[in-house]
Amino acid sequence: MSVFAHAQNVVVVSAKSSVGSMTKDQVADIYLGNSKEFPGGGQALPLLPSSGGARVEFFEKVLGKNEAQAKAIWSRLVFSGKGSAPREVADSSETVKLISANPNCIGVIEKSAVNSSVKVVFTP
Repeated sequence: MSVFAHAQNVVVVSAKSSVGSMTKDQVADIYLGNSKEFPGGGQALPLLPSSGGARVEFFEKVLGKNEAQAKAIWSRLVFSGKGSAPREVADSSETVKLISANPNCIGVIEKSAVNSSVKVVFTP
């Protein structure tokens, strides 16, 4: 079993965001392009780790898809002009940095990377 399987991942938004918590379906809708807004309003800009266990776990536990299925959905969104794929980021620290600078971002990080600039809205 890989080291990544033991790390717990969480979905976070800016500490300044009005979003309190989200359901699995709400998170999946944002990442799969079914919704472009947070519950209660406000544009949602999804961030996703470019590789690693957090990414794989997110696809399986939250999206209920494998990476190829998710990429196919994102390709259709881009082709139809209805959306785009989540922005890929290197790691949890970069995700936290981007989210703290932009309250519209939502991202997947390792629980150990949570700090006062972000708040957890969903734990898979």
